[in-house]
Amino acid sequence: MKLEALVVGAGPVGLTMAAELTRYGVGVRIVDKAAERSDKSKALVLWSRTLELIDRMGCGATFVDAGFKMRVANIIAGGSQIAHINLDALETPHPYGLMLPQSDTERLMEQHLNSLGVEVERRVELARFGADDERVEATLRHANGSEETVAAAWMIGCDGAHSIVRHGLGMQFEGDTLPSNWVLADIHLAGGPTPPDELALYWHADGVLALFPITPGRYRVIADVGEAKAGERPSAPTLEEVQALFLAGDAAHIHSPAGGQGMNTGMQDAFNLAWKLALVCRGFVNPEPLLGSYSIERSEVGRRVLVAAGRLTTIAILRGALLQGIRNHVASLLFGLSPVRQAMTNTMSELSIGYPHGSLTRAEGASHSRPAAGERAPVGAAARLVGSGDRPRFALFADADAGSAALIARHGDLLEAETRAPFGNDGIWLVRPDGYVAMTATRGDWDKVGAYLDWVAGVAK
Repeated sequence: MKLEALVVGAGPVGLTMAAELTRYGVGVRIVDKAAERSDKSKALVLWSRTLELIDRMGCGATFVDAGFKMRVANIIAGGSQIAHINLDALETPHPYGLMLPQSDTERLMEQHLNSLGVEVERRVELARFGADDERVEATLRHANGSEETVAAAWMIGCDGAHSIVRHGLGMQFEGDTLPSNWVLADIHLAGGPTPPDELALYWHADGVLALFPITPGRYRVIADVGEAKAGERPSAPTLEEVQALFLAGDAAHIHSPAGGQGMNTGMQDAFNLAWKLALVCRGFVNPEPLLGSYSIERSEVGRRVLVAAGRLTTIAILRGALLQGIRNHVASLLFGLSPVRQAMTNTMSELSIGYPHGSLTRAEGASHSRPAAGERAPVGAAARLVGSGDRPRFALFADADAGSAALIARHGDLLEAETRAPFGNDGIWLVRPDGYVAMTATRGDWDKVGAYLDWVAGVAK
């Protein structure tokens, strides 16, 4: 198959990108300078929305079977339970966080990629690259020192914080760091403080200690051990130091329930970009406006995730009895409210992610039924998931009539061949291949839907 996209980096994000593009018929090579996959646990949880998107790939059951379902998150301070957040009520086929070490996530995603006929090329490093309006020319350095020059229409940098792609483009990695030190360890623990499928976060006067269940009897420990000093690089914790954290009275254990979203965010970046790039590569649309929407949509999601995680971490590591007392009292009141708990579960699971202000989102007409434009479309147990199969197609949730038939005939490259049952009797919902509502329109207003698809295709029809 002709090389159309070169993916640099074979972590969870690069593997997801390569697998999605390959599934949609794009010729891909994926390279990584490491000799083998990481054997480290690293990122530990796949949240509900990521699992829904993996289901579209056709391999979701493999991930679920390999993981451990975490259904409850607890926050405890001073011996009292401040919050008990239950994920069972989430409206998703996956009402839980799937505890799965990153090493297993990478293994399973690579196996899925292999099943599509693509192998990761390891010990192959991107040495340099150049680009013009038509293609990227990349020089790859192999383990024996030999170099190979390849040309591709697209190159996707999934090579981490020290990205060669980012450096080559002269792009800055902006941000700041909270001045705090943390201990992280995966341990076996007999007689955990909560049921084995529950996460527990303890706010203590001396800091935060968090336990994530990995499997029954095995936990990830994350502990706040004080402010970091400038230039300080703490050593890896010893077993004795980790054990000592559990011997300090009720200075116990677990992590912010809004954490663990970095890998999920990156994988969802890949899901967002892959269908857009596949439509361009297959010649069904022009590059704009689809490709320009990627950064607009995902940069905003990344910003919100970082802001939320930063705020929650700052709250969790507050020092001083007065501030901690106020925090505990206010948190207890807030988490006693059902809407607050619901909002927290939707945020944790990432079901609340959407693109209401995205450049591809349009709300036309007066439909009052949900979902709104930009929101995630409901995901049930349907055998045919939006975005599944070998073609990235939009789905029409609308009445089947002469207008819908004419629109499908006109835009057969972009639309599924049949309509699906509408979410309400007053509207039309056009759902993107990644499961978000692209536009809403009043029932029967096919002209506006057609105009939208013309615009998405980037051509006048």
